[in-house]
Amino acid sequence: MTTSSGLPKPNMYKISRGRTLTGEPNPIDVYIGQRIRVRRLLLGLSQEALAKKIGITFQQVQKYERGMNRIGASRLWDMIQVLGVDANYFFGGIDEELSRQSPRNLILSDSLPQVESENPVKKDIMQDTDFIRMALAYERIQNTKAGEYIRGLIFSISKYYREPSVTS
Repeated sequence: MTTSSGLPKPNMYKISRGRTLTGEPNPIDVYIGQRIRVRRLLLGLSQEALAKKIGITFQQVQKYERGMNRIGASRLWDMIQVLGVDANYFFGGIDEELSRQSPRNLILSDSLPQVESENPVKKDIMQDTDFIRMALAYERIQNTKAGEYIRGLIFSISKYYREPSVTS
């Protein structure tokens, strides 16, 4: 079947199940899977080790990390507990473009107000390679006092840093 514009009619069943118009995994599910992978690697866990801690197969972890399978609320709760993060960890950094890929936006498209644009999201620091390298290096600091000094330095500097304000 095709639409009046000659394009193939999107499979609404797939969209309602969280897939894109082409049947690919939803980019938001892929993003959350990447967050799981990054945190797992930061903790030094293999897919097998994470799977064992959660009570699933490593193949299921692979599917979550690639966004092939969606993560239910109870499984996400398990991930939060095992990975030692809060729920915001999984959603931080979702920008406006990615937020438009949510299933509700794909199904209802133009009939929905774009709430996301009223709440802009900052850049995702967990996708920043330098930040990840710095976090791994920080974790290797054996001297507790040195770690405290470094944290204090970062907190002190960040208190004085301000984004330039935009005036109209």
